[in-house]
Amino acid sequence: MIQTYSTTIRRKEMDAVLTCMVDEKIGPGELNTRFIQQIKEFFGCDGAVALRTPASALKYALRAMDLPAGESILISALAPAWHYQAVEDLGYKPIVLDVDDSNGLVTKEIVHKGILEGGRLLLLHESMGIMPEIEEIIQLGIPVIEDVSKSAGTVLPAFDENGNSTTGRKAGSFGIFSILTLEEHDVITAGGGAVLMAPKRREWIVLKKYTDEVARTELLPDINCALGWVQLKEFKHNEITRKKIFGLFQKTCMAGKHKMFVRNSFVSDTENPVENNDSEENIDFTSTMCCFPLVLTSSLKDVKQYAAKKDIEVLPAYEDSVIALKQEELSEKCIKAKSLFLRCALFPLYPRLTHSQVAKIVRVLNTLP
Repeated sequence: MIQTYSTTIRRKEMDAVLTCMVDEKIGPGELNTRFIQQIKEFFGCDGAVALRTPASALKYALRAMDLPAGESILISALAPAWHYQAVEDLGYKPIVLDVDDSNGLVTKEIVHKGILEGGRLLLLHESMGIMPEIEEIIQLGIPVIEDVSKSAGTVLPAFDENGNSTTGRKAGSFGIFSILTLEEHDVITAGGGAVLMAPKRREWIVLKKYTDEVARTELLPDINCALGWVQLKEFKHNEITRKKIFGLFQKTCMAGKHKMFVRNSFVSDTENPVENNDSEENIDFTSTMCCFPLVLTSSLKDVKQYAAKKDIEVLPAYEDSVIALKQEELSEKCIKAKSLFLRCALFPLYPRLTHSQVAKIVRVLNTLP
């Protein structure tokens, strides 16, 4: 059976973890520091802290922003369920927003409605590796915390006043703070935990006052940091491979009856999708290919059963989302999110797929009921 998810753990990752165990330095220490340095270089942020849980990351971000308890925080209905649970546990009120059904993201108009309902802060989940209209959202004047767990590595194109392309901005550089979760199904995994980042120096100075007092029991252990550190170093190579495979899947589904999410286009050479090639020629990073979602026009159950007969696992794309957690409560308010929750499926997409496995998935995508 070809599993939907793979952590892409190779010998390099295992060597780093085993070295950590042999040295008997598995708690927070030197590798935590090295991991944070790698995070700062990868995201271009001014400061960061690696913690054991995403909820801890959100807690320190909200403390640094001095948001009074009881205020309302805007979250997407398709964000991971921990958004809702952590917001409530920390003493705030979650306001759940519907999404644009073309990409599963909140828009400027949707966020504006949430502000009118009393939202004071937006916890922005960049789902499926797709960047939202983030600059337009920020113009609304609401503080933003980015969740870049699926969009890490994405670069939003930028242009000067003459329309010429300039250096783009990376996911994680737009919000006041950004959170990168490191769970098993995230694009970068450390086996668990999260990194809280401050893109700019001014925000890091404030955040550091709180993170300097973090108990060791809240810091991410070195054994996890070892895995995350190597995954970050290998990210570009892994992402190029994912993009090439994605290109094949995309081409297969373009003429089909099932729909793909609208995202920034990219050009890739898909003749050898899993060739060990680090070349970035014809590859751009306007979207992170962390998975392959397909919005079905037929029954998700039928598609899962059909794929299973071909030894391919297909999972609901939003099975751990806010709408999944609060389906009855949100069904009428978040109609588009509920539709995507019921109809969007995830197919395997990761660098360890072999040529034959990729070809097998292509055949299934081409013949889906």
